[in-house]
Amino acid sequence: MKKAFVLMLALMLALASASALAEGDLLSQIQEKGKLVIATEGNWSPWTYHDENDQLTGFDIEVGALIAKSLGVEPEYREAAWDALLTGVDSRVFDIVCNGVDYTEERAKSYAFSDPYVYTEIVLVVRKDNEDIHTMEDLAGKKTSNSPNSTYAERAEAAGAEVVYVDTLGETMAMLEQGRVDATINAKGSVDDYLGEHPDANVKVVLTVPGDPVCYPMKKGAESDTLVAAVNEALANARADGTLAALSEKYFGADLTNPQ
Repeated sequence: MKKAFVLMLALMLALASASALAEGDLLSQIQEKGKLVIATEGNWSPWTYHDENDQLTGFDIEVGALIAKSLGVEPEYREAAWDALLTGVDSRVFDIVCNGVDYTEERAKSYAFSDPYVYTEIVLVVRKDNEDIHTMEDLAGKKTSNSPNSTYAERAEAAGAEVVYVDTLGETMAMLEQGRVDATINAKGSVDDYLGEHPDANVKVVLTVPGDPVCYPMKKGAESDTLVAAVNEALANARADGTLAALSEKYFGADLTNPQ
């Protein structure tokens, strides 16, 4: 009788422990609800944007779908402004951000990151008639335009520029062409895409430098460990079978999946 009681108690403790783990394990919760909630801007081509039929598409949209499939769930995309994406992960409104987010040591203090899946370059862009700005140091005392809390804005501020905050690359380029700002720092892939769509834009690239590795941020904490591992496995498989490189070629016109 005593032995049976001990076995029953052990079973109850094991079940309670498993239940607590499931409640705290984000991957288990995602798989239980059957969907991966993906945060994205939806207005930053070619990473995430709406096509001519107003369908959400882009490099990160397709990779996000691959990750969801690997987890055995459906992707659910939710569009939000850039400065709401990471805070939404904190509050568990979103499970992951698929939006070309640069990895930095400062961000890693607050968020769990996947392995890098893209390595980008950064460009400095000015009006075609600007002959004063050629380097980052030349931004001191100038005005630039970028999304708030972006690494590009941080670079501009570190160089001594005054940053005018906007939500989209289109707004940034409009302000630059109108002379309301002197320059912008941005992702080369996005600027190349913009210039491809607007070949007559009155802007030029004056500097190209290596950027930070791009990763997928998730909520920081032990409850995210299995989710991060599963996302990394999905990315590793997509890299190994060539899918990641093919998607990079499709959207960026080059394979950006390896360090520059």
